[in-house]
Amino acid sequence: MYSKIARIVAACVTLALLSALAGCSGGATDGPGTEQAPKGPVTIGSKIDTEGELISSIVKLVLEDAGFEVIDKSQTGTTEVVRKAIIAGEIDLYPEYSGNGYWFFLDELTEDQKAAYQSGQDGYDLTARIDLETNDVVWLEPARANNTWALAATEEFAQAEGLETMSDFAVYVNAGRPVKVAASDEFFTSAGNPEFERTYGYTLAEDQKVRLAGGNTAATEKAVADGTDGVNFGMAYGTDGALADLGLVILEDDLGAQIVYWPTPIVRKDVLDAHPEIADLLKPVMSALGLQELQQLNARIQVNGETADTVARDFLIEGGFIE
Repeated sequence: MYSKIARIVAACVTLALLSALAGCSGGATDGPGTEQAPKGPVTIGSKIDTEGELISSIVKLVLEDAGFEVIDKSQTGTTEVVRKAIIAGEIDLYPEYSGNGYWFFLDELTEDQKAAYQSGQDGYDLTARIDLETNDVVWLEPARANNTWALAATEEFAQAEGLETMSDFAVYVNAGRPVKVAASDEFFTSAGNPEFERTYGYTLAEDQKVRLAGGNTAATEKAVADGTDGVNFGMAYGTDGALADLGLVILEDDLGAQIVYWPTPIVRKDVLDAHPEIADLLKPVMSALGLQELQQLNARIQVNGETADTVARDFLIEGGFIE
């Protein structure tokens, strides 16, 4: 009798000891309900525009759903500011445009390489290679939707003046007709208007330029639609969602002045090396963002006034990317 009781007690003690040791092991097994420590942190930034905030929200929600701790620094600043931030390691990841590689590396590009930016894939490949070699920045899967610079006018005004293309615009400007263009400082000084002027042979005077802070086309397009301070043309992007709602039309870049701009998340190499799953998580999401999808999502923010997080979450849930 005593021997049987002793054996039972010994077995219970042994079981208790084994349970205690398992508890001290740091939770090596991942059973149901086990909480894993968050991965990261990953600091995400963006430019001060609608699409930049949208894509950074998409990236943030995808990473959070996969267990990453995300520090949200979206709406970081202009291209120059956010570019310096990722190279300095102040942010880890942000949405950029493949065509901006042309401007980042312009001084070292051959003429053939410059021409490559007229092709979305060639420009993307070239930018990705140079940025990795030069700055240890990795370009992930792009959204194959050309968000290039453009000029917009109201449909009524364009029809009245016979304006359909940028060639028509150049004739209009050179004829001394009234011109006021609302745009960001970046459009006037770097990638946008200088290339239009060079290709089409016109020059805007300073009093014909209305410089608006940041790069948000929601402001420039509304200025055109409302005719604010005499504005009759405004900076726009190819994936903007507010154009139709505001009654605006894009003037066709008939001579191909602008290069192709694919929205693409870019990430510091050391962060991707530590968390290579980031590339796999974002690839199908970015592949699903075509021109129409981006226009529709951007419209919900620009036109309907919804938050970027709300729009991003709806897109990800409807696409089956997160629950």
